[in-house]
Amino acid sequence: MITPSFAYVPMAEKLDVREKHPRLFISIPRETSFQENRIALTPEAVSVLVSNGHRVMVEQKAGEGSHFYDTDYSEAGAEIAYDRKELYKADMIIKSAPVSDEEIDLLQPGQIVISPIHLSVLKPAQLQRMMSKRITALSFEGLRDDAGTFPIVRSMSEIAGCAVMLIAGQYLGNANKGKGVLLGGISGVPPAKVIIIGAGVVGEFVARTAQALGANVKVFDNNLYKLKRLQNNIGVRLYTSVIAPKVLAEQLKNADIAVGALSSQTGRTPVVVSEQMVSQMKAGSVIVDVSIDRGGCFETSEVTSHEHPVFKKYDVIHYCVPNIPSGFSRTASQAISNVLMPLILDTALDGGFDNLIWRKQGVRHGIYLYKGALTNFYLSQRFKLKYTDLELLLAVKG
Repeated sequence: MITPSFAYVPMAEKLDVREKHPRLFISIPRETSFQENRIALTPEAVSVLVSNGHRVMVEQKAGEGSHFYDTDYSEAGAEIAYDRKELYKADMIIKSAPVSDEEIDLLQPGQIVISPIHLSVLKPAQLQRMMSKRITALSFEGLRDDAGTFPIVRSMSEIAGCAVMLIAGQYLGNANKGKGVLLGGISGVPPAKVIIIGAGVVGEFVARTAQALGANVKVFDNNLYKLKRLQNNIGVRLYTSVIAPKVLAEQLKNADIAVGALSSQTGRTPVVVSEQMVSQMKAGSVIVDVSIDRGGCFETSEVTSHEHPVFKKYDVIHYCVPNIPSGFSRTASQAISNVLMPLILDTALDGGFDNLIWRKQGVRHGIYLYKGALTNFYLSQRFKLKYTDLELLLAVKG
């Protein structure tokens, strides 16, 4: 019998050991922009981040516009900052409003800024100053998720769409000098007629809410794909039409509510309702121009505020408040926080923001500054600044 010269000995299993995650230092300033009540991270999100070993600093009274208080944040583990200079020593600054001139002065070289950018008020000098400080900046508007959608933009559009009909319904009532029409009507009395111009996310949620309240809904858009998508998503046959001026003018004459929900990715929203069309509308009817953020799609629209939200022209009530979601700031803050908190956790899991950008294409899509280089082609064309392809920068890094 031959005795084998070896024996089967159990070997120790080798497991991958994940590198220790970097501890992030995140700060949330108090917003000073006009009518900005939102905050980018809720106390619940802060609690999760702190529990994962990260340091979060919140400026005093930063959450009061959304009824989140300093005690809520301190109990969640955040530090409350009373000195703005301390706040801007963080690795990552997260804001719910665009970066102001004063805040650019406080930014430190190499910091990461996550915030919206409002093209209508953005100045080339602001970009140049951030470039000189080698800032990496991610915009709310450009951030995509794994499904290819824009989660923050969609959430804000959903809020605006749902809010529009509640706002318009109020202004139809006698208390606000409206026509005294009940939005959904009752047995034997026809419902209010609602015209929606734009079949994007805002238009879809306006239509959903109007349908749920019992209104008669008609939707106009020149994008047939959007009209089909809205029809399929709602699941009920609606009146839909391309924007033919004569047809639209005729429908507006009998409308109780007209909603402007057109969007534009590159510039001003096109004006599709002329002053002449508005002058033919019924006295006491209501216009809500959600597109006012980009100039408005009604020729008679003028920017109003949450304090003085309406004005009358041709006896038609105009509601033209920009940033409608800020009027429902607690819901909006929770929606933004739901997107950003997992993103920050992923940043740590991936070993830093650079690695996150490398791995997630949706995050790359939202980067408009990378270590001082302008990586957004549209901004470079608009402001005549040097453009650098982010993919090339990352390829060199890799």
